[in-house]
Amino acid sequence: MKLLLHACCGPCSLEPVRLLAAQGYDITIAFANSNIQPRAEYDHRLETLHDWAREEGIPVIEGAYSDTAWNATAGAAWKETRRISDRCRACYRMRLEEAARFAAEEGFEALSTTLAVSPYQLFDICHEELEAVCSQYGLTCVWQDFRPYYPEATRRSRDAGMYRQNYCGCAYSKIEADAERAERKRRRAQEKAQRAAAEAPLRAAAEAQRRLKNEQQAAYARKQQAKRAARNAARAQMVQS
Repeated sequence: MKLLLHACCGPCSLEPVRLLAAQGYDITIAFANSNIQPRAEYDHRLETLHDWAREEGIPVIEGAYSDTAWNATAGAAWKETRRISDRCRACYRMRLEEAARFAAEEGFEALSTTLAVSPYQLFDICHEELEAVCSQYGLTCVWQDFRPYYPEATRRSRDAGMYRQNYCGCAYSKIEADAERAERKRRRAQEKAQRAAAEAPLRAAAEAQRRLKNEQQAAYARKQQAKRAARNAARAQMVQS
């Protein structure tokens, strides 16, 4: 069966492609991701996907990039409700519909997406949107839960030196991801400070013990030195007499 696989990036494509190919699908990858901002980020992800797919002998087709169109749909949904679920649903719908339209025009029989590999995506909403566009364009919906294979995809992509982005794609997701990382960093610093405060009395006690031991050793050394000096003085006096 000819399957068009919508791909969000190279690293997320590794395991879905492997698994779907093992199931006998004839795969072509579609890169339809106007959500990715800025354009330089889009180009970087596409280049990474092309480099890997070329080595694997997998065709890649690219959709038209229009961040303006994305902002008018998914961006507008976000501004209207301020719900991430609404923004992501509109984003999925736009990208998957573009892939489905191409699949129907070019004689593909089925459509799937690598979005199903990431634990950071809204899994159920993505599934609903994929089913909707497949029904609309008369395609077989190939939906599989690839999330258990995400750690392996992460390992493989790192081993291969692939570029791995640190946010989903849109400008909003970058702001949110940056904020989450900053919050994690703040929590780690707070936890470190709390541990340090909790351990401070123990460290102070240990330091006091070390100082006392050093003082005792120094006092013993002075005492021994005084004894040696006294013995030496006594011997010197005996020699003189």
